[in-house]
Amino acid sequence: MRGYTYRARAVRGSAGRAAGRTDRRETVVDPGALAYYSYYGPVEQHGTRMRARARRFEVSTRFVPRLTAPAAAVIGLSGLAPAAPAQNWITESVCPDDVPAVFHRCALEAAASFEPPRTPDGSPDLGGLWRLPDGDIGGAYEDLEAHAAGLDYTGGPAAIVDPPDGEIPFRPWAEARRATHPQRYIHHNAACFLSGVPNSMYHGEERQLLQTPEYLVVLTGNAHTYRIVPLQERPPVGEDIRLWEGVSGGRWEGNTLVIETTNQNAKSWLDQSGTFYTQDVHVTERLTLVDPDTIHYQATVDDPHVFTRPFTVAFPYRRNAVEGFEMPEHACYENNEGLLGIYRTLGILPYPGISPEEARSAGEAQR
Repeated sequence: MRGYTYRARAVRGSAGRAAGRTDRRETVVDPGALAYYSYYGPVEQHGTRMRARARRFEVSTRFVPRLTAPAAAVIGLSGLAPAAPAQNWITESVCPDDVPAVFHRCALEAAASFEPPRTPDGSPDLGGLWRLPDGDIGGAYEDLEAHAAGLDYTGGPAAIVDPPDGEIPFRPWAEARRATHPQRYIHHNAACFLSGVPNSMYHGEERQLLQTPEYLVVLTGNAHTYRIVPLQERPPVGEDIRLWEGVSGGRWEGNTLVIETTNQNAKSWLDQSGTFYTQDVHVTERLTLVDPDTIHYQATVDDPHVFTRPFTVAFPYRRNAVEGFEMPEHACYENNEGLLGIYRTLGILPYPGISPEEARSAGEAQR
């Protein structure tokens, strides 16, 4: 790809968007010199995939010293025609609509009459390679609520199916605090930290589910994230153990796998818009086959310190249609010190999380 000319509009990423700043400048970038990991992989190795992403990708300024904006550049390609994205998942389904609210209503009805394929031990067989349609660009990891396209937003419908209005039921103090997060803190993914639950289940497109009678293993491409979910009852862990992905346990309720997750460290967000929770969050996930090639995924988030009631998001997982597909390694260096150094000079730090005690104090102070 060396030799193409790119015109870059330098922006301040999420902080610039929230503050209404765009700080534009024209810069020539030689992509052959870059070795930058983004959602689309290293530029020099994944140029075809990059071109398929509607002429938009992100470049870290640590590899482009001529860009003086601190966080990222949105690059518009000149001289490269965008390729049509390949269809990577099976589209034939009893519930073909990918809009979460529409899919959710259909899936609830379809699951009631579908007899799923089963493993030798008699459990519904969730194993295989799955894709979240358009999970690599836009959607819930940008914002769980409906949102328009912007400088670093692709846009998408609400992922929230309960409450029916598709809005997060924030407590007033929490909604006000969330609005400040993009200006104050670095998104956990920029630091190559894990995404937490349920964010890791809708951040990125590819997933592989490995199922035995004792465990469900979830592999994702983003930042080496994986989950090992015991399907048999285990003794509870201590409250002082706090992990990025928390502690999960699963059980079968009919044809639905129910996974309960607690003990998260609450240092990740539910989306890049700053939606947060405390260490007391309780997440309940439900995975149900509604036809041979579609899983109905639901996650209910319950944290009374931050939200006035639990809320539920839902998505379709479509079976992978790429012959010979193997899970990619989207390498991401934990702590990403080069990029974090740039942020620190601006006073922008990794999100520290919030304890239940801090949340209660914030709520009482607003009364």
